[in-house]
Amino acid sequence: MEKRIEFTKADAANEKELVEHVNKACDLMEKIYDEGDYPKIVVKREWSKHNPILSGEMAYPQAYRWYLTRELKKLAEKGAEIKIFPSRPRVAMNDPMLFDNADEDEWDITQKKMFLFSPERIDISLDRLSHYTGTDPKDFQRYILFTNYDMHVEVFKQLFPDCIEPSRSVQMPAYHHKLSENKGFSLVNIGVGPSNAKTISDHVAVLRPDAMVMVGHCGGLRNHQEIGDFVLATGFMRDDGVLDDVLPVNIPITPNHLLNVYLMEKLDEHNRSYRLGTVYTTANRNWEFMKSRTVEQIHVSRSVAIDMESATVATNGYRYRIPFATLLCVSDKPLHGKPKLSGAAQTFYENSKELHLRMVIDAINFTKNLYPDGLPNASIRAINEPLMGGSE
Repeated sequence: MEKRIEFTKADAANEKELVEHVNKACDLMEKIYDEGDYPKIVVKREWSKHNPILSGEMAYPQAYRWYLTRELKKLAEKGAEIKIFPSRPRVAMNDPMLFDNADEDEWDITQKKMFLFSPERIDISLDRLSHYTGTDPKDFQRYILFTNYDMHVEVFKQLFPDCIEPSRSVQMPAYHHKLSENKGFSLVNIGVGPSNAKTISDHVAVLRPDAMVMVGHCGGLRNHQEIGDFVLATGFMRDDGVLDDVLPVNIPITPNHLLNVYLMEKLDEHNRSYRLGTVYTTANRNWEFMKSRTVEQIHVSRSVAIDMESATVATNGYRYRIPFATLLCVSDKPLHGKPKLSGAAQTFYENSKELHLRMVIDAINFTKNLYPDGLPNASIRAINEPLMGGSE
């Protein structure tokens, strides 16, 4: 196999031949990487007036081949000229220079999603993803669900008894319902707290998933909420603190509108009681011990629920341009004499766990049928970021 490929739509007589060109390009990328170099993609778009040439290096392309295949085919169909060739030798994982090229202080948040990460960062993240989840990064699917409860894992395994499970005991075990072209679901039990939420979403992002959804529990903050009611986040109060130094807190973070619409339809379909509103995410599990200070912020933000992960996942979804949503279930009402106590919590969990996960999966399945190439994400593009197929 030659170590360089160039092709355009004009080189293919029909769609079948175009797919063959794309598959050969992906095969070459994998070969280049396996033989010790980073593959480089250069895309020339004649239709773009101000940004005609896009380029970037890849690492471990086999892990997200489904994404590269899809995006390269779309570009070629629009008439782009695509080149694949070796760029430079791979940096060893124990090389002190590895982190120099993965430094987010030097990171351009407006890069195209295909070229958002340096190959060093991809290598680091996929190695850590394997470490934390106990599964091969190639097993991750396009649709990522985050939870922090074993009960949702139990339901997932009941729904998908043939799912891939962790090979060992790990910090954030992952489970994968695999479908062709990675169109299935991955569920990761991330544990509790914003640090874990940042860690896992940092690393999952290099796989370019089509959606991330937080499936968790929360404290209800309104009087007219009951244990077992749902909360569909429309915004986030970021009191988690873990991403403040890379994304200012005054930047509005909102979930994907279409995901929210379909989740709301499922809530209505099952006649569930729910609220739309702001979720307050804190880094302090014992925030009740600083009640007056926290409650003042809750009142000002008009938050309807409090948790420890949602805003963190949402902020990284914004940073990495991954459509995201949050569906929580009220497990306690700490401001209304209903704290999370062991006995009552266990009863609540048993009654809520299956429907909660099913509604999220059903909503995503609906989006998969409507948007097989991924949900529109124009709402999280920068104003100076050209569309892959646009005319800017």
